[in-house]
Amino acid sequence: MEEEKPLNGTERLFPVEDGQITLIPTPTTDPDDPLNWSTWRRYWHAFLVLVIVAFTAATSNDAGTAGNGMNEQLGISWDAINVAAGVLFVGIGYCTLLLSPAPFLYGRRISYLLCLLFSIIGSVWFARVETVQDNIWNQLFVGASESCAEALAQLSLSDIFFQHRRGLVLGFYILATSVGTFMGPLVSGFILDSSVLGWRWVGWLAAIISGGLLVLFYFGLEETYFDRKTVLDGLGVNPSEQQQQPQGSGVLSSDEKSERPPIVEPILVNSVDEESGQKKGKTYWQRIALITPSPTLIGTGFKQYCRRLYHTLGIMLFPAVIYSGLQWGAQDAWLTFYLTIEEDNYYEAPWFYGDAAVGIMNVPTLIGACIGCIYGGWFSDFFVTWTAKRNGGIFEAEQRLWLLFPVAFIGPAGLMLFGIGSDKGWNWPLPYLGLGFIGFGWGCAGDLSMAYLQDAYPEMVLEGMVGVSVINNTIGCIFTFSAQYWIDAQSLTQVFVAIGILSWAFLMTTAPMIYWGKKCRRMTQKRYENFLRIRDGHL
Repeated sequence: MEEEKPLNGTERLFPVEDGQITLIPTPTTDPDDPLNWSTWRRYWHAFLVLVIVAFTAATSNDAGTAGNGMNEQLGISWDAINVAAGVLFVGIGYCTLLLSPAPFLYGRRISYLLCLLFSIIGSVWFARVETVQDNIWNQLFVGASESCAEALAQLSLSDIFFQHRRGLVLGFYILATSVGTFMGPLVSGFILDSSVLGWRWVGWLAAIISGGLLVLFYFGLEETYFDRKTVLDGLGVNPSEQQQQPQGSGVLSSDEKSERPPIVEPILVNSVDEESGQKKGKTYWQRIALITPSPTLIGTGFKQYCRRLYHTLGIMLFPAVIYSGLQWGAQDAWLTFYLTIEEDNYYEAPWFYGDAAVGIMNVPTLIGACIGCIYGGWFSDFFVTWTAKRNGGIFEAEQRLWLLFPVAFIGPAGLMLFGIGSDKGWNWPLPYLGLGFIGFGWGCAGDLSMAYLQDAYPEMVLEGMVGVSVINNTIGCIFTFSAQYWIDAQSLTQVFVAIGILSWAFLMTTAPMIYWGKKCRRMTQKRYENFLRIRDGHL
């Protein structure tokens, strides 16, 4: 009888024979496999990726701090500033979608460099704002610059780390996002409080850093695109390792290989050492080439690009993508509310804060986010390893989601505490404690839900995160446009109690995801396989 094919998101994490963790994806002996890089190369690459994640998150959240200056000097209304914030979300989400085919056709590097160019354009335009139109359209470029941090960054990190480290890696990703999100307004606040620098220097400083990063990334960021499937089909797997791989690890038997359609040979750019017969790794200049074309690229790839873009839209049909997008989108939505209250209310009685003091209010949120990243990152890896051992060595993607139940109470409690405290004029420490709880929810919800998505569909990391980005930034855009109207219509207590309840409801969708998640994965198994087959073929 034919053996049932392993379900995506269900892996034997601990083989019965030796109890050692199975390495997923399957490693190769190819020197250009990023999983074979030395430790310092992998962590240097991860560091650069996290830097751009933090930086673009900061530039995407510092415009609101400069809003007072624009309002006073240029007469730009807060309604116009809110419109610009909405356009920012559109730029982030939909530029992520538009750039999504590029990493598979032209390599990862070109998208990072392009996004840094967007950052320079948007930052310089922001620094030179004169009209309402300037204020709105520069944010489109600033948002586009963050698109590399929405999906491509996770893909790059998954290129260099195995699956059992995914929670920790995504924890660092969310931490970098948190540092940028909450430190951006803090730095902007100190710039505005300076007697020498004005609000325009928020843009000039971002432009200077963007230029420096462009040079650093051009010479320091290596390409991580690697045609693993071609290598695993016989071009670089250690035979002894291949025999030891457990079922479901991705290594095909000779019979399975013969049943698969032929694949295109890769462009061999590396030489072979004649004495040892071993393949040499790429040279430095090959590793930092502007474009690393896919073996399946036909001509310039324009038609393939358009077809892949259309194909990526099908990602919205996967329940795990919708779930993860809702969780991360909710965090973006609540971010609009509490940052708006900080920037609108705390300059007045009874606090009378200055720009720097308002910026410092982001510190407890960042502290909470750091704790959340540890819980949702390192601890979640420990937790799923423990649950897999108790489950006979079998890892199920839904095991990680149990950790979201405490978050469903801590995050909403923080929103209510901060909102009620801001409405009643409370001072230290209760509103700040609320911000810490909010930060904890921010760090956990994004980390755990995105790790779940990548566990469920491990070969669809970029496309899955593209779907998450479109959903979460659409939610963020909607709430950005409506936040001020809602705040004006009701008291802060009413508003924050309501969004606290909404936050709880969003997070509690985890319960049906745990219950029906495996069934959803089984129902979408063929769709997932077809998605990969079409994506990796001659589109």
